[in-house]
Amino acid sequence: MYGKDLQILIQHLAKLPGLGPRSGRRAALHLLKNRETLMRPLIKALGLVEEHIRSCRVCGNYDTIDPCQLCTDPSRDHHLVCVVESVADLWALERAACFRGRYHVLGGTLSALEGTQPEDLKIPQLLERLQQTGAQEVILALNATVDGQTTAHYLVDRLEEAGVKVTALAHGVPIGGELDYLDDGTLSAALRARRNLVI
Repeated sequence: MYGKDLQILIQHLAKLPGLGPRSGRRAALHLLKNRETLMRPLIKALGLVEEHIRSCRVCGNYDTIDPCQLCTDPSRDHHLVCVVESVADLWALERAACFRGRYHVLGGTLSALEGTQPEDLKIPQLLERLQQTGAQEVILALNATVDGQTTAHYLVDRLEEAGVKVTALAHGVPIGGELDYLDDGTLSAALRARRNLVI
């Protein structure tokens, strides 16, 4: 039906979140029909991102500088660290413009099904960072899923040793909900109503 190069493009597009083979084909056709206004600028943007964007060695965010702008911003409260599962969750909180502290991206959650163990996440880096910076509060802004809550309980135990106050987002985040899909108002309310974690 179409050449090998186009088939490869469709296969790659189909791997993107929210897309499948049909959507991949539609996206490829749309790009081909709009080469000058869409395809070439997209190729250029992808090249620039591939060349210049890197993961921040402090928090795990993506930026052109390392440490990232969030970590080097002197107006942000370094005594307050918000722990999130992914960069998408960090971006969701930033979009809500309700948090002025620092972040720490774990890079996932503990999962028995997927075989994700504590050593697979950036938990040691978090503990080391807390010792170095003298943070006073850690907010666990993890998704309200089984794996997210399992990770939160594990972190509470580990953070107790660090002597910091540990809080979590309030129940404004629905059970089974993911931060990246929530509206800004829900995120703001959940962050403001955070609570101490007691086991």
